[in-house]
Amino acid sequence: MGNMRVKQPLPTHELEQVSPFILLHHAGPDHYKAGEYKNRLGPHPHRGFEPVTFIFNGKVHHRDSMGNEGFLQTGDVQWMTAGKGVIHSEGPSEKFSEEGGTIEIIQLWINLPREHKMTEPKYQDIPSSKIPVIENEKVKMKLVSGNYSNLEGPAETFTQILSMMIEFEEGAEINLDVPENFNSLIYLLDGKLESGSETINKLNMIAYNNDGNSIQLKSISSGKLLFLSGEPINEPMVNYGPFVMNYPGEIKQAILDYEQGKMGSLDF
Repeated sequence: MGNMRVKQPLPTHELEQVSPFILLHHAGPDHYKAGEYKNRLGPHPHRGFEPVTFIFNGKVHHRDSMGNEGFLQTGDVQWMTAGKGVIHSEGPSEKFSEEGGTIEIIQLWINLPREHKMTEPKYQDIPSSKIPVIENEKVKMKLVSGNYSNLEGPAETFTQILSMMIEFEEGAEINLDVPENFNSLIYLLDGKLESGSETINKLNMIAYNNDGNSIQLKSISSGKLLFLSGEPINEPMVNYGPFVMNYPGEIKQAILDYEQGKMGSLDF
């Protein structure tokens, strides 16, 4: 992404998706000296899904063809609905480039059901201050979307999505209650966890096909993770580059619409 190398635990050759989650990129943590970071991810299109960016560290600048502009920093979340098509550009902000520092982000692609794939594009800029926090012994959970522990995350979603940015200390016990029949995944940015008989090491992901039981974790060392749980979308899915649709013909139409300027334009 730009000049940032990313880890990609989803998709892989063994696992195409954990519906409704179809892609997860983890960039960083990368450290830059003042004035060192020069490039950003230039304007590019999306259609048919929601690209979501979780800022674990750093400062990010977003612009898109809808006229939205966002300046995000550590703890913030950017939730964009591409819908029928949008062009956007993002990367470390000019201030970050001038000052230097550490940047670490996750970009997640969430599928949209067929009835909403051509919805109007939407941009949600969610500051850390508006994200509810659930604190238990040795655990801090930030509720970005969904309902949990009598709280509601600020992100508006088209299907039921539970997402949390979680920090934990060594020896923490984390119990996550999720709706029956939801697909869930945990991506571990840092630290080490036990999940049943499985050990989750840093920079690895574990997926769950929930049978209604809670997910129980125990930390071996302190760290942080992204927890995601969502209602599966049981529809055909075809993706090509930045487009995620139901059938091949719709991909061809997306390419044509982009080339004809129907997704707008963005100069950066």
